[in-house]
Amino acid sequence: MWLLDTTTLQLVEFLPTNIPPYAILSHTWGDEEVSFQDLQKPASKWLEGYKKIEKCCALAQFEEYRYVWIDTCCIDKKSSAELSEAINSMFDWYKDSMVCYVYMSDVSINACDHGNRVHPFAESRWFRRGWTLQELLAPDHVQFYDHKWRHVGNLYQLSKQVSPITGIARPYLLHLQTFKTASVAARMSWASRRSTTRPEDEAYCLLGIFGINMPLLYGEGKRAFRRLQEEIARTSDDETLFAWIANSGDNTYPKIDVLSGIFAPDPLAFQGSGNIYRSIETERPPYFTTNRGLCIEIYHQGLPLVGLRGYFIDKMKSRGHQFCYFFLNCAQQGNEGTPFPIFLMSETDEHPHTRFARFHPESNLPNELSHNGIERRHSPKVVYIRPD
Repeated sequence: MWLLDTTTLQLVEFLPTNIPPYAILSHTWGDEEVSFQDLQKPASKWLEGYKKIEKCCALAQFEEYRYVWIDTCCIDKKSSAELSEAINSMFDWYKDSMVCYVYMSDVSINACDHGNRVHPFAESRWFRRGWTLQELLAPDHVQFYDHKWRHVGNLYQLSKQVSPITGIARPYLLHLQTFKTASVAARMSWASRRSTTRPEDEAYCLLGIFGINMPLLYGEGKRAFRRLQEEIARTSDDETLFAWIANSGDNTYPKIDVLSGIFAPDPLAFQGSGNIYRSIETERPPYFTTNRGLCIEIYHQGLPLVGLRGYFIDKMKSRGHQFCYFFLNCAQQGNEGTPFPIFLMSETDEHPHTRFARFHPESNLPNELSHNGIERRHSPKVVYIRPD
């Protein structure tokens, strides 16, 4: 781990067993950030990002921290091995820090400050970036600073504001309860409000949130988020992972008469899943991913298609496709007792009644789907659901 000496502004490398106390910076990247290589050159002092490093080091030194970690210059990003290690370790690095300084370059606490770069606290870009989610949740002590490095407050003081901005309950923010007790769907919903520059980072920035380590493959695009979900499914039996909802207000997402896989395309699909919690409705054997999709044992119920019409539906019914639904072991707050349904349609291949795709009916469904006694009326069935 590389740390920046706050007195000399020189990088010092430490072994994992010999890391000294350090402060850590959380921020959003701007123009002319100073890289690991830049910092070795005298000309780095003329870069815009160098001012941020100086201010951060001055603050840490004032608070008697000899070292600070800053992501722009403390990772040798030209080394793929070092970059992979850093991203897989980053949550722990923030967690192990003595204090996290959140620098909000677009926020001012002074009403006299004006300009295009100054916004209210709640509108800061910091709340919309993917990487800053773990930087908010991991450290024990978080301090917020505005664009002139004036103290805004600590997380305890600001938690009533931060909670509705982020969708994260105050007990999780204040470490009164570990956020890892929140369901997978709830944690995904926190990320749904955020974005990253590279599509792979939608997944990589969540590794620490879910306690996952996996290889980084920049260039794989959206497949990284599917790999993350596969890893979560491999290590957890929390079925809220599958409780994402097609967004009818966005052309990116499946509409009625359209199929998808069991895994979500990206975190945005969990935007409406923040109130979904785990429940045990059905004792289910372990499920796992295979080369045919997710293998899972379900008690399924035929889906009444009265009222569901359209070229796609009629075409699929005429070809002998099955439409059915089953219930996940989870429910929505405010709708206790009603588990979350997944709708399936069989695919036409060599195993037409065991390979399914997820079906997204968003209208013309019965008002109530029966879930009482499905286990008694049906024998369990092993099905494969395609991943995407």
